[in-house]
Amino acid sequence: MNNSSNFQCLRCGDCCRWHGYVRISQEEADQIAARLGMDSRDFIDKMTILTADRRNISLIENKDGSCIFFSDNPPSCKIYDIRPAQCRNFPIRWKSDSEKFQCGAQKHACK
Repeated sequence: MNNSSNFQCLRCGDCCRWHGYVRISQEEADQIAARLGMDSRDFIDKMTILTADRRNISLIENKDGSCIFFSDNPPSCKIYDIRPAQCRNFPIRWKSDSEKFQCGAQKHACK
């Protein structure tokens, strides 16, 4: 089990490259839309998808599976100061069904 007190982000960006949902609340959608200078409705229509269980909206991914707000060089988040709670709470609120997901910081937290 992951323990947040043992977790230290290495700023590697691996968690931003992982395929999967980044669920966001309406409040988070409103904040991100405002940052981008978009109407909330347009942001939701153009930059989110409905999750398979139809209970949440999630940020869309780039073709390579990375987050649309991830910048690769250097690894960084374009909306870091207002990133969704799911991202702020990594790795506590994340789970992976795939063993392909490897984050160096997460491996240290699990020891």
